[in-house]
Amino acid sequence: MSVPFFELTRQYARLKEELNLPVLKVLSSGMYIDGEVLDAFERNFAAYCNTKYAVGVGSGTDALIISMRALDIGAGDEVIIPSFTFFATGEAVANVGATPIFADVDMDTMCILPESIEKKLSAKTRAIIPVHLFGHPAPMDEINRIAAQNELYIIEDACQSAGASLDGHKTGSLGTTGAFSFFPTKNLGAAGDGGIITTNNQDIALKSRKFGSHGATKKYQNEMLGYNSRLDSIQAKILDIKLAHLDQFNEQRRENARLYNKFLADVEQIKLPVESTCAYHIYHQYTIRVLDGQRDELVQFLKEQDIGVAIYYPVPVHRLGPFVGCADEKDLPNTNQLAEEVVSLPIFPELNPDEIEQVAHQIKRFFAL
Repeated sequence: MSVPFFELTRQYARLKEELNLPVLKVLSSGMYIDGEVLDAFERNFAAYCNTKYAVGVGSGTDALIISMRALDIGAGDEVIIPSFTFFATGEAVANVGATPIFADVDMDTMCILPESIEKKLSAKTRAIIPVHLFGHPAPMDEINRIAAQNELYIIEDACQSAGASLDGHKTGSLGTTGAFSFFPTKNLGAAGDGGIITTNNQDIALKSRKFGSHGATKKYQNEMLGYNSRLDSIQAKILDIKLAHLDQFNEQRRENARLYNKFLADVEQIKLPVESTCAYHIYHQYTIRVLDGQRDELVQFLKEQDIGVAIYYPVPVHRLGPFVGCADEKDLPNTNQLAEEVVSLPIFPELNPDEIEQVAHQIKRFFAL
């Protein structure tokens, strides 16, 4: 049995009766940028995250960049981030002129370690960007303590964590700002690119909106250099409809994770994902660790069996082109080890139990060879 890593058409088939007419109505309206459709989604997403404000932007990367611009972070500043993350986290810091400082991550949650953050603090540190990696919340209590003691901003990279929570508080509401991505394969995915910034600070929200619209709040009254970064009305309508299903999508991902945990519990050669106490993991990815240097062989074997898998991430950010030489390797042992061990299995909500069992069967078969 073939098992896809992700299949977007299954979710569309499930929702098309809800999606088609409202999207056509937006098309018929001629209002494709800004307007009530976007306003409604921003209100609803802010309410979902329990924040006062949400500002739609063009992507999750833009959400990170514009958050930093709104906080006046730039040249001469340092921002502490994990190296075990997608490139965009470091890229966003560098693109505002600041310097990313790479911290290590926890071997179990794969999220940034508070003790590593503390070791990286300097007089130039302005902010911390914790990444809620693969849908598991970062340890925000400790991170908020560090930020408060050192007068730092927290920009949550929540691009993989729409609906995740810690002690009942949604990601995106746990820092100064939250940056979300609506890339199509995310837990809340658009039919194209999109992103949003959440915050409880009105001034940050207003500045973020201004930066996303060429530095202007009134047409032809540009006050600063900004960006062309907006969430269009068609994507906003799609996302608003899907938002009503997000908790169900996330619960289905969690059920898929429970099945994997059941089927793979006795495989000694791998480590399964964990869910920390008080954390609500929404499994954007179900990422296992393959021990004893067998990861690449397992990946090749699964691909030969027509099982879709992916490696997130094979190269830590500090080892990628623009950042080579910017970190001390001895400070990032967990990051480097995870890059050699991780592989993500299919986990999307529409996956069926037989497919999950097939993936688990093939993994067991590999280790029995």
